[in-house]
Amino acid sequence: MELETNLIYCGDNLEVLAKFPEKSVDLIYADPPFFSNKAYEIIWGNGAEMKVYEDRWKGGINVYIEWMKDRLWQCYRVLKDTGSMYLHCDWHASHRLRVALDDIFSDGNFQNEIIWHYHTGGVSKRIWGRKHDTIFFYIKGNNWTYNLIKEKRYYEKPFFGATEGYQKEADGRLYIMAHPDDVWDIPAVLNLSKERLGYPTQKPEALLKRIIGASSNRGNIVLDPFCGCGTTLAVAYQLGRKWIGIDVSPIACNKMKDRLIKAGITDIRIIGAPKTIDELKALEPFQFQNWVVEGIVDKSI
Repeated sequence: MELETNLIYCGDNLEVLAKFPEKSVDLIYADPPFFSNKAYEIIWGNGAEMKVYEDRWKGGINVYIEWMKDRLWQCYRVLKDTGSMYLHCDWHASHRLRVALDDIFSDGNFQNEIIWHYHTGGVSKRIWGRKHDTIFFYIKGNNWTYNLIKEKRYYEKPFFGATEGYQKEADGRLYIMAHPDDVWDIPAVLNLSKERLGYPTQKPEALLKRIIGASSNRGNIVLDPFCGCGTTLAVAYQLGRKWIGIDVSPIACNKMKDRLIKAGITDIRIIGAPKTIDELKALEPFQFQNWVVEGIVDKSI
């Protein structure tokens, strides 16, 4: 069965992924709940807020890890032998998720622990500021895609008087095009950012451009099983990749659809959006509330 692409699934990614054919996806970027024990709201331009998801786990971290394992196994199943997976997490559960990934992919297929470093507000006066996320990079087989994307590295002066390979900016700064390492200084999406959609935990396009550009080729299939506001889908489209997004939140699915329409994609389908009484009853109370409010706003109900 050929996997249909360039669409959004609204629903539990465990159930959606179970329907995907085995070894059908080239690249997976997953940005799941972080076990933060917080509720997250989407903030509209007028300052109004609507709860979009809860990252709270009755039973503690063991319940969360088992929940994640079920989904990671499905990701492993649908990933091609030539494919790669990036799992985005932070200090709350990264140590436990690394163990789970080693069990599923085998520790021999671990490639990198990438540190995404950023500057945002809110720093405790009692501990070092937590200003990085962790992204685990795993492969499934021995023949994976990796496109070397060099970056500028600046120097005050050439080492030992050497000049070969150095270039000069208009302002006189010297740089070389260097192989990137596993610490990425990429600005977060802040309040004044042009990218900002008001969606909690939104990731910058520059982060996804680096991952998708390095670990896939044009025409490959990129999957994001926790798609949020659709950054992965937007970047995959920009880079000429096929894409699939999954999110349990109807409001998130509508948000990413709007984003992709603005990006120039005219034919976007959302599969699994609640329509029947039983499907609406299955929603979390805050999701049903959001569905009603959205429907009143756009007069669809």
